Amino acid sequence: MDKIAWQDAVAFVAGVAALLAPELWADGMGREPLMVLGALLALAGLYALLGAAGPSGWTATAFALLLFVAPWAFGFTGESAAAWTAWIAGGVATIVGLWGATRARGVAAA
Repeated sequence: MDKIAWQDAVAFVAGVAALLAPELWADGMGREPLMVLGALLALAGLYALLGAAGPSGWTATAFALLLFVAPWAFGFTGESAAAWTAWIAGGVATIVGLWGATRARGVAAA
């Protein structure tokens, strides 16, 4: 492992925040989608951080996007702490993942 990509660290931290949110500040609202998608996002980020053969950056970005749309898909938009956690963690990880993936693609093409 030569270098740690900060995009992977952002995905890991966002996933851990979503995973722990129902217990720490969301009063159990949106528990299943936040915990499942948060765990998947954190694992994808961790695999990338460790340099293991596993999901690509696009996989973490897909989990982040699913986390972002989870409040609408699972109907917990009225639960502000859970919904805002999903929107912020999912949105930041999606933007950073897309930026990192397109930047890596541009560097590889050059």
